[in-house]
Amino acid sequence: MLHTSDFDFELPPELIASHPLEKRDASRMLVVQGDNTHDKHIRDFLDYLQPGDVVVFNNSRVIPARFMADEHEITLHTSVNDHDWWGLCKKFNKINIGDTLTMDDGTKIRVLDKDDESGLLLHFDCDNVFDVLNNVGKMPLPPYMKRDEEVADRERYQTVYAEPLGSMAAPTAGLHFTPELMSEIEARGAKIVKITLHVGAGTWMPVKTENLAEHKMHSEWCCITPEQADIINNAKRVIAVGTTSMRTLESAAIRARESGTGARVVPICDNTNIFITPGYKFGAVDILLTNFHLPKSTLFMLVSAFAGLDEMKSAYAHAVAEKYRFFSYGDCCLLFKKDL
Repeated sequence: MLHTSDFDFELPPELIASHPLEKRDASRMLVVQGDNTHDKHIRDFLDYLQPGDVVVFNNSRVIPARFMADEHEITLHTSVNDHDWWGLCKKFNKINIGDTLTMDDGTKIRVLDKDDESGLLLHFDCDNVFDVLNNVGKMPLPPYMKRDEEVADRERYQTVYAEPLGSMAAPTAGLHFTPELMSEIEARGAKIVKITLHVGAGTWMPVKTENLAEHKMHSEWCCITPEQADIINNAKRVIAVGTTSMRTLESAAIRARESGTGARVVPICDNTNIFITPGYKFGAVDILLTNFHLPKSTLFMLVSAFAGLDEMKSAYAHAVAEKYRFFSYGDCCLLFKKDL
């Protein structure tokens, strides 16, 4: 039985990228095929495509989800409806159910509920929450960047193809892609499908239990339309860009298995709390492009399930030795599914 500590590794703090490179497509890409690793660049991604492949992106748009209300810093992570959101707060214990807080623009928010895992359930007394956040919110940069939002983050902490609003963190594997690179994917005979998963606490919350079975994954909303499912089911290979695309695809694959249709995936527009760890049987994805993840995180567990724990530890050791840049604004790796 694997435990959280099995997914630990040494990471020098200077390898954590606090700012993006000048150009999106300048990132390095470590290719991992079994025991073999190859040092490439993201532009070399095109050379691994074959006609008939389907490349799946998560098109969710990051909202400026971090804001001040009175003296409290709050970061929204999950929408309940147009006016109610769950949010995390640093001074959680100093706020009570029923309290009313005031945002910097005067908007009132009322605390409807509290939860040790999800934080505060907040009701916004306004016409449009997104309009308010655009005025007073900041892009929710991960804490390991150890800096405040800068003007450039409004554009760079967002994929070039982002559309539906709803994420509190970027689907970061997509940050490497330019419109030109997207066009080249199709020129190589591959198709592009843009599905949606609104990134919330489920993607990035740390694992606080040593026993993986005791970790509670937060739900996140995802969607694959019937038309997109048809394209994916007719793919030669499915290449997921990012772990959020992977989790959406595999959620749809589980439902496909349960329905007994024999399809790779079925349409899905629902919440998912899928937690992928070694031993999981992948049903949809053949290749995964993803950034480098935190030690003992659910995302490192996911890539270890896909490409092998020993293989990923070896690949990450290589990445550290070669000074790859880690995490959201860092470099990426192209992983091939390990044959079990």
